[in-house]
Amino acid sequence: MDGIVIAVRPALITDVEEIVRVHDCAWRSAYRGIIPGRELERMVARRGHKWWRSAILRGSGLLVFEFAGEVAGYVSFGRNRTRTPPFTGEVFELYVSPSHQGLGFGTLLFDAARRKLAAHGHLSVLVWVLADNAPALDFYRARGGHVICEARESFGSESLKRLAFGFCKP
Repeated sequence: MDGIVIAVRPALITDVEEIVRVHDCAWRSAYRGIIPGRELERMVARRGHKWWRSAILRGSGLLVFEFAGEVAGYVSFGRNRTRTPPFTGEVFELYVSPSHQGLGFGTLLFDAARRKLAAHGHLSVLVWVLADNAPALDFYRARGGHVICEARESFGSESLKRLAFGFCKP
């Protein structure tokens, strides 16, 4: 019996082209109208093939979601960069291609990242989200996250509020 294969697995060098594609379309979809246009274009452009290749080669926490042989999402994670006690782990990015959103695949990626973090002793995790990104806020609230703090981030001349969602034991 043939079927569609779905997998969450570590990113490989051969995935770079597809990760770049997912990053590009997911960021444009998520942040158009939130991050000023010129700044969004700069941010997307900085994450090209060279950046992702380097991330994979240096062993960054990076998993991909594969659907029918194609990368349709990714999650990056590691030690909390802000040292916000008691949250020792952090999900840096989680993006699913717009054509695959709303089907539970983001949850698969999020849960897989939390398991990897827990295996390295990071039982509590935080995720930063721009306050104007309603779909992301809804996603993390639905996973049991609670806002633990807020900060501001500059995008060119504009300052946007971001919220940190905290998650305890997976």
